[in-house]
Amino acid sequence: MTDVISISSAAISARISSLGAELVQFRDGNGADLLWDGDPAFWTGRAPLLFPVVGNTKSDRIRVSGAVYPMARHGFARTSRFSLLASEAASCTWRLEANDETRRRYPFEFRLEVTYRIDGGVLKMAADLTNRGAVAMPASFGFHPALRWPLPYGLPREAHEIVFEHDETDPVRRLSGGLLSPDLHPNPVRNRVLLLDDDLFRDDALIFDRPKSRQVLFGNALRVSFPRMPQLGIWSKPGAGFVCIEPWQGYASPEDFDGELVEKPGMVLVRPGETTEFGMSIAVET
Repeated sequence: MTDVISISSAAISARISSLGAELVQFRDGNGADLLWDGDPAFWTGRAPLLFPVVGNTKSDRIRVSGAVYPMARHGFARTSRFSLLASEAASCTWRLEANDETRRRYPFEFRLEVTYRIDGGVLKMAADLTNRGAVAMPASFGFHPALRWPLPYGLPREAHEIVFEHDETDPVRRLSGGLLSPDLHPNPVRNRVLLLDDDLFRDDALIFDRPKSRQVLFGNALRVSFPRMPQLGIWSKPGAGFVCIEPWQGYASPEDFDGELVEKPGMVLVRPGETTEFGMSIAVET
């Protein structure tokens, strides 16, 4: 059975599922939906959490101390059942801990706690990853919220844009067969503005592996902030009613990488007994 917790303020409301600790509904104070509904004709996700990897690994596996373990795209947190630790009117906290099933895929003693908190018109999402083992733990983490495109505020779909905090001039990366291609592509952001168009996503996600910005404004209505997340993915499917604005720590394995997980580009190393924090927020600015 899937438990769903509701949290709210006068300005916004959200619902979070125990399956994946996933945000499954996000509405403004008037009840307008701001999050994708998971239509299976395009994509059943809504806002999955990505852990312990972001994206694909070569041959869907990882290597740890010479041993090989299976690892699905974006890891296993999104399909795992989290336990509810605390629930209040405007916040809830969920936990996933290492167990026999996770150890068969990721041989580390982790504890992942995810908190959703509403502060006025801002939804804040925080993930605390603790290493409870005796060896250093390589990990990645990512957020993957699918926001409505178009948003319910009158702008036609073709008029939506993403405005970056700073101008982005570094080349962007793309995927090839699910893995990071070595090719560099011209950055489509012009004067801080990314004009949204289906053609942007015909070759999968746009990957900003070195963005200068730590916040963007989508559709002149939603401000997505990610102060401590070093990478950003933007993804949709042509014709779909969503665009994913995805703050990441890490990204898909390069095409030529099949080494130890600790050496995979984009990973962080969590020392025994330490906790690493990840976070983002979505503010409604209508």
